[in-house]
Amino acid sequence: MNYSVTHLLASPGDKQSNQQLFARREVIPPQDDILWHIERGVVRTLTWNEHGTTITLGYWGVGDLVGYPFSRVKPYQIECMTSVEVTLVSSHFWHQDIQALVSHIQRTEELLSIVHQKPTSLRLWKFLIWLSEKFGRNLDKGRLIDLYVTHQDIAEVLNTTRVTVTRLIQKFEEEGKLLRHKRSIILCLPNNK
Repeated sequence: MNYSVTHLLASPGDKQSNQQLFARREVIPPQDDILWHIERGVVRTLTWNEHGTTITLGYWGVGDLVGYPFSRVKPYQIECMTSVEVTLVSSHFWHQDIQALVSHIQRTEELLSIVHQKPTSLRLWKFLIWLSEKFGRNLDKGRLIDLYVTHQDIAEVLNTTRVTVTRLIQKFEEEGKLLRHKRSIILCLPNNK
């Protein structure tokens, strides 16, 4: 795959010439002076340790900015969780979207606080709520997490095992805290928060 990206310095209003499409599970190419504004889809940022264990750093969706300049973690990768449409934002224009930059910091800190919750059941429940707030929509039965993530994906975020995630999700379902429909999770939250 060719990862060369043209450094377009068009005005932010000239989105057409700055847009790129990526397929699910495709990696967005590294660029030190480019941020990506997500127009459609979801990505996750990740790294891995010396044993090859994946460490998810965040999930990002429509309106978010992501990019290699945000991280000092090496290795660092941006992986598409769905098909994704992004707009290149040259470093000359970063100052024009301060709210997206602030939002990135806030979401990162929220996720960091969740990852340190104990016990694991609380960590998982808070993460599911976080996903529902970021990528959810209200239904009659509850709040649908409108993003397909595997139990392994969740385990990587929460530093636990896939087996533990599966067991806890089954427990939450038995307790009436969530419903599963095909590959989707619906949280049974008061007032569909």
